[in-house]
Parts: sequence; C-alpha cells; structure tokens
Amino acid sequence: MRNVMVTGASGYVGKNFIESYSSNYNLFTFSLLKNSIESLELQNIDVILHCAALVHKSKVKNAEYKKVNVNYPYNLAKKAKSQGVKQFVFISSIAIYGNKSLINYKTEKKPNNEYGLSKLQAEELLESLNDETFVVSIVRPPMVYGKNAPGNINRLLSLIKRTPILPFKGIKNKRNFVYIQNLLQGINHIIENKIEGDFLICDDESISTTDLIINLSKVINKRVILIRIPFFNFVLRTFKPILYDKLYSDLIIDNTKTNNILKYKTPYSLFDGLKSISKIK
Repeated sequence: MRNVMVTGASGYVGKNFIESYSSNYNLFTFSLLKNSIESLELQNIDVILHCAALVHKSKVKNAEYKKVNVNYPYNLAKKAKSQGVKQFVFISSIAIYGNKSLINYKTEKKPNNEYGLSKLQAEELLESLNDETFVVSIVRPPMVYGKNAPGNINRLLSLIKRTPILPFKGIKNKRNFVYIQNLLQGINHIIENKIEGDFLICDDESISTTDLIINLSKVINKRVILIRIPFFNFVLRTFKPILYDKLYSDLIIDNTKTNNILKYKTPYSLFDGLKSISKIK
C-alpha cells in the first residue's frame, strides 16, 4: 500500500479525498501553518497530493498568493524530489485560462487575476521538475460541487429553498462543473497509474443556469417559478459583473483528451452529483 501525503487536508478536496480513500493508501497530512517544509521527512512518502491553496479573494495581497500558491508547492516539490518521492499531484485551476468561454488543450493560458496567475506560475515551476524519477501531474478543475461544498451551486440551492420565485428564466448559457466524486476518482486514477501531464477533469455534461435551477428544484422536490425581469441582467452586469459572468456566460470545458489520456470514463453524471447535495441545510 502506497504512502500518500495530502496537503490542504482541512479543505474541501483534501478532506474528501482522505475520507474516500483512507482504505486505499496510507495517508499522511501536512500543514504549512503548523510545520515547516524544512522539518519534513519524506523518505517514506511515495506521492504528494497538494490541495492546499489560497483561493481567490479580493483583499488578498499579491505577495500572499506568491508565498502560498507558488513558493510553497514548488519548495515542497523540490524537497520531495530530493528525498525520493515519486509523484507530485498538484490541484491547479481553470483560472489559469482567464475568462474563456471554451477551454481545451489548445486554449491560451491567460489568467486575469492574481489567483489564476499564481496557479500558472506554480504549474510552470513544477513542470520544470518533471523527469523519469519524479512525475508531476497537474489537475485543472472548474468549480467543484457536492454535499457541503463551499461553492455557488450550493448557494443557489439554498436560495431555491428560501425563495420560490427567481429572475433567471430563459438563460441559454452552458457551463461545466465537476462533482467532487468525479474529481476524486480522476485524481485517484492518476495516482494509481502514476500518470504525468496536465488534466481537465470535469463532468461530461454542461448545463445552463436556468436548467441548473430547474434540476436543483427537482432533487429537493420544491417548486420554483422562473420569471424574466426587464433589464435585470443589464443591472447585474453593470453592478455585479463577476456574479453576472457566473450566471449568464458560457464556460465549456472539453475533457475528451483528458479522458483519452487517462483511458478513463467519468463515473457520475451531472444529475448524480446534483442529487448528492440535496440534503444540505
């Protein structure tokens, strides 16, 4: 049984990986808040799954992004390589592409915020360490959802529970997300088979905001009425552009090449994932 060290074990992805795969691996955790990289002894570790990150927040300084999202994983990976660790799996983000409506392996990497830039810089440094003795695997997920996930789908579900009438009728965008179990099984497949490279792991289906609300209302058996309010989207785009982008714009991710490289089939449908979050309070 391989020894896997997980960073960011208190975060959503790290915590769920530990809960789901505790019987598959000997799992260890590491927190930079409690320990230093210099004090680490990694001779018995086979794989590091690096989930720790400083997420996108408006008040975070650029130096903090560089410290946590760039220097931390790079210095950890360098030490890991020097002590014989065989694989480093880095959870990156589609934020490295900026505001693109279609993402595939040919899409230009052009982040439009400091969070995305820090993830891209970390990727580039980590890829420089990849060789026949040290496999670097990079996973770029979109927004992760699932039971108790800290994301907009769960906020939308809470809104549906509270408000029977919502102004989101007829939105025809398409967006891809990733159900936590789809992401975890993809990560596990990469670790089990020691596959290097970068991967776009997401649900196979994309969905519009309108259809997302309709499906969420079905899984909690709550009737919701969707209406159009004149100029609502214009007002939202003017005063809340980030929220407007998430509700109205496209974000289509082509995971075909990833699944072909991994020789892997996404295990859960979008509706399977939506059903899993229906019990949140």
